[in-house]
Amino acid sequence: MSPEKTERARPRAKRFGVEFEEERAWVTFYRRVGHDATIAAEVLTQLEADPEMKRTHLALYLCCKESLRSKKARQARNKRIGQFVRWLCSGLFAAPARLLRRGGDMALECLPETAKEPAAPQVHRLTRETEFARAQAAFDPKAATPVVATATSGVEMQPSSSAPPKAARTAA
Repeated sequence: MSPEKTERARPRAKRFGVEFEEERAWVTFYRRVGHDATIAAEVLTQLEADPEMKRTHLALYLCCKESLRSKKARQARNKRIGQFVRWLCSGLFAAPARLLRRGGDMALECLPETAKEPAAPQVHRLTRETEFARAQAAFDPKAATPVVATATSGVEMQPSSSAPPKAARTAA
């Protein structure tokens, strides 16, 4: 037999036009709905809207349903994993951070006095000055009445019942 006769003997299914393209589109939907839940939702909406199309493409309808179910299960699983990771990280990082803050405070207390606050000598020198003691006494919240200075004599008047301010005691 010649090759020409075998080609003529075999009937060719010639599909052209809209029918052929429609069939190709449905075949691509069958392939894509398993991987893309968005397309599965759109195809499912179209199939549910037309009962005849749903009967014609029942396997596609079921594939869409399965794809959406697996997407929902994946999302639930990812949510559980995310909650576990957040819980684990809060236990691993938040609790030690609190301990480190406390440990840092303890380490600062263990340092020598000069290393803890380099300005401490300057502060002690300033608190001994009388001008600073008067200013601190004016802002002392424990004092019942503010210190009153008379303009003419320059002498401070303090209530006799209250103790002198803390800054004045340390300066003396």
